[in-house]
Order: sequence, then C-alpha cells, then structure tokens
Amino acid sequence: MESEIKKYGCFVKGVEQKYPNVAPGTPIYANAVVVDNIVYVSGMTAQKFEDGSCTTNTMQDQMWVALSKMKQVLEEAGSCLENVFKTFIMLKDIKDYPVMRATELKFYQEYAPELAEHPAASTILQAGCLARPEFLVEIECMAVLNRKKD
Repeated sequence: MESEIKKYGCFVKGVEQKYPNVAPGTPIYANAVVVDNIVYVSGMTAQKFEDGSCTTNTMQDQMWVALSKMKQVLEEAGSCLENVFKTFIMLKDIKDYPVMRATELKFYQEYAPELAEHPAASTILQAGCLARPEFLVEIECMAVLNRKKD
C-alpha cells in the first residue's frame, strides 16, 4: 500500500520559501507534511510568517507565538491541537523551562483543554542556539489528521 504525502509550504511575505525564491544557504522547508493520517509540523518559532521578523524577546511571548503558529499550521493541514500526540521543544536555555511549561499549560487550557488534561508525549532539549540568536524556543509536533471519537 502506497502512502499519500501532502506538503504545506512555508510562506514569508507571500513568497513560498523554496528555491529559487530564497538565497542559497537559506533553510527551506514545509510548515507541515501529512503522511497518511499523521501530520508532522516543522519547528515553529516566534518568527512572523508575514515578514520573517521575531515578534518578541521574552520566553512567555515567544512560546505563545510558536504555539499559535503550530495551531494555525495544524488547522491548515486539516487537523487541530487536540490531535497532537507528540511535541519536541528546543530551548535556548533550560532555565526557561518553568516559564515555557507554564505558558504551554495556559495556552492549552485556552485552546486545547484536552491537552491540558491529558498531555502529549514530549521531549525537551536545551539546544544552546536556535536558527537565529533572538529565538528562545522552537516547538515541533506530530498529530493525527483524524481520530476516532469515543
């Protein structure tokens, strides 16, 4: 049985981030890829989709923006936050862990109460540095596209 793969491109200033639209050496990626019933969301940071700028310099705000973008990408792919079963969170500095987790909980309580009640599997890594020096956190996830309702 062959798997179906659907890719959801990354756009900045309305331009898809792929060659020849980006300079050599610039990262190119899809915001999400769907394989069969699994959605793989690329790492989301506090970088604006509109112009590539970083939105803020605090962990709380950067985490909120990254989670908001993750939610948006999941919905564009046909899924939702409540379908997330795995997250991978990279921190520039592990000292930000408590603020990151508190922000994550508050976000899930507001937008995905089931995740607040029954969290996804999660891995945390202190990356030391992320794609740009101003980024404090990056989060990626895996979710099912559709799930059976009880």
